[in-house]
Amino acid sequence: MDLPKIHSITKKIFVALVGGFLLMFLLFHMTANLFILRHDDGQWYSAFCHFMGTNWVVKIFEIVLLGAIALHMLLTIWLAITNRLARPVRYHQASQSKTHPGSKLMMWTGILIFVCLIVHFCDFYFVKLGLVKGEYMVEAEKLQTEEVMTIQQFASQQGMEPQEFVDAFEAQVMQYAPQLTYDDQQEMKKNLEQLRAAVPVAEFVKKAYAEGNLSADRKWIRHINYDERQMLREAMPECGVEPDFYYMAREKFSHLYSIIIYLIFFGVIFFHLRHAFPSAFQTLGLNNYKYNPIIEALGKIYTWVVVLGFAAVPILIYFGL
Repeated sequence: MDLPKIHSITKKIFVALVGGFLLMFLLFHMTANLFILRHDDGQWYSAFCHFMGTNWVVKIFEIVLLGAIALHMLLTIWLAITNRLARPVRYHQASQSKTHPGSKLMMWTGILIFVCLIVHFCDFYFVKLGLVKGEYMVEAEKLQTEEVMTIQQFASQQGMEPQEFVDAFEAQVMQYAPQLTYDDQQEMKKNLEQLRAAVPVAEFVKKAYAEGNLSADRKWIRHINYDERQMLREAMPECGVEPDFYYMAREKFSHLYSIIIYLIFFGVIFFHLRHAFPSAFQTLGLNNYKYNPIIEALGKIYTWVVVLGFAAVPILIYFGL
């Protein structure tokens, strides 16, 4: 198979540019994750996730980000393959150059990061796509439709369950159906169908309030399982059930094995970033002898801040902080 002929330096420049974009995103992602550490029942973090999940600009950015990750990975592999094909015969003696050890491990740490990303996506992002089951939440106000509120009010007054009330109401109105005009009968049937469709939602809301599955500000109904999510999406497609990333993060990082897996992940990221930061400047021709020490120092600061910022979340959650 013949690969397209693009100069090696061109591929390196694209890798550096896409890598720089990913470096900025990592800093943003790390900062957002720190919201999880606030003891506000997830109000800040849930509001952030709600914005990120509903804003159309962010949705476009999400596609760009996934494309950037794929492009960065493919370009790096392509570059490694073309470099190997350019020199099929290896040196008889190992090179004694002072190449940073991280440079020789970049492709391998990148592959490990990709594998870890799949695990991370299974824990969180794939839950958003509905490919993996998780915990969900919904804005309480969006479930309070006219039909749901009617069922709640009258069922409560008569000491009935929502389904019992709708069955009794249907039996009562059907007695008067023969006396109604055709148009009134059709309107009545339409209203009954809407009430019947709202019964599962009314039962869900009643159960959620009884069990106290509300956020501190009572804005969100939480602890929704996958089956309840499916029911709400079918009964009320516009209600916007969302993954409860705050709860899932706190639940996941309460287990030691999850902490170990993620700390290994962050360790691999550390070695990758340690070389990636100064390498991007070198590839783009933005370094020189005067500024190299500054770039090297900024690279160290960036790497430690990002990795420690990410690692702090699972560690502090595990210790109950």
